Amino acid sequence: MSAPQPAVPWRRIACPEQVADAIIDLYRQMGQRTYDEAITQTSHAAQCAVLAMKSGAASTTIVAALLHDIGHLLEPDDSTIRHEEDLRHEYLGARFLSNWYPTAVTEPIRHHVAAKRYLCAAEPAYFDGLSPASQHSLSLQGGPFSPNEVAAFESHEEYETAVLLRRWDDEAKDPRLHYDHIDDYRDLLTATVLPLPRRG
Repeated sequence: MSAPQPAVPWRRIACPEQVADAIIDLYRQMGQRTYDEAITQTSHAAQCAVLAMKSGAASTTIVAALLHDIGHLLEPDDSTIRHEEDLRHEYLGARFLSNWYPTAVTEPIRHHVAAKRYLCAAEPAYFDGLSPASQHSLSLQGGPFSPNEVAAFESHEEYETAVLLRRWDDEAKDPRLHYDHIDDYRDLLTATVLPLPRRG
């Protein structure tokens, strides 16, 4: 399962600016996929980043909010598969981004689905506030955590950030807000890239 190719092939990216450009290009190619019935993947991503920014979050957390569902853009372009099978987009996205970004970005992404399962166990009323799409995906993802799973989740270093990200994720679904580009985040995407190895 490989990502669409940007102007500079993923494996030949040599500087942070190319990382940012390639990610933005990925959203241009694939971001018009629907997130749910009301908004696109790009709009959902940008809404989530805006919420993180308004909260005063660190730059790496804002990038995590923006890119938390990038794994969906790497999945097969088959709506039946995507809606009826858990393709573990959170792991796919975190693994993909770990080529360029620190764990402060990738770990909240890796755990944002687990955070939904955690909140359903820790806050019984939380489930009722989920969108129909999120309630459906919860059933595919394993349902609310058991007490042992709650304890294990709370042992992760980035679990609190993952919970914050989950709450922004839930809120970032306003169909009245049409954020159909992420170009405004180019500088932030560039600034948070890890040092890249020199290529001869």
